[in-house]
Amino acid sequence: MEYCYSDTTITSPSSPSPPPPPPLPHVASPCAACKILRRRCVEKCVLAPYFPPNDPLKFATAHRVFGASNIIKFLQELPEDQRADAVSSMVYEANARLRDPVYGSAGTISQLQNQVNELQRQLAMAQAEIVNMQSQQAYLMALIWMEKWHSMSPHQHLSYDNDCQTNTRFLDENLGSLWEHVWK
Repeated sequence: MEYCYSDTTITSPSSPSPPPPPPLPHVASPCAACKILRRRCVEKCVLAPYFPPNDPLKFATAHRVFGASNIIKFLQELPEDQRADAVSSMVYEANARLRDPVYGSAGTISQLQNQVNELQRQLAMAQAEIVNMQSQQAYLMALIWMEKWHSMSPHQHLSYDNDCQTNTRFLDENLGSLWEHVWK
């Protein structure tokens, strides 16, 4: 038997063997949706771009809640640039429905809104506490300055007034910048 490789001919002394099979054309794997539905995945399958063959759980979840025909119909009605977001939303809602069949994602949204409300309440209480502490601090500083003022002789008042203005300016400038950092 003779085999021809480029310009060289080789003769085989052994028994004749069949020629190697011709290479098969590259066949793309069907999308996850078509695999699950056990159907042939056509070239322009509306589901293929959104349900890749390596992620069958994504389609299985959406299919379980919405059904294949509803998913296909919904995607066909949408412009192509909105389909990926729609699939993400369907898969999210399907997962939420499987976790909570009654409320679905609305239950999750409600729970998160309750958390936001609680955190806003706690923030308001903390802000009120800060204002209260600042007023207590100002009151105590005024008491200290008044006590010191009354214990001083009249000729020390002028010098003390200058010191108080300097200290007040220093506190206002430094505490103000400190509070700015806290609130940012």
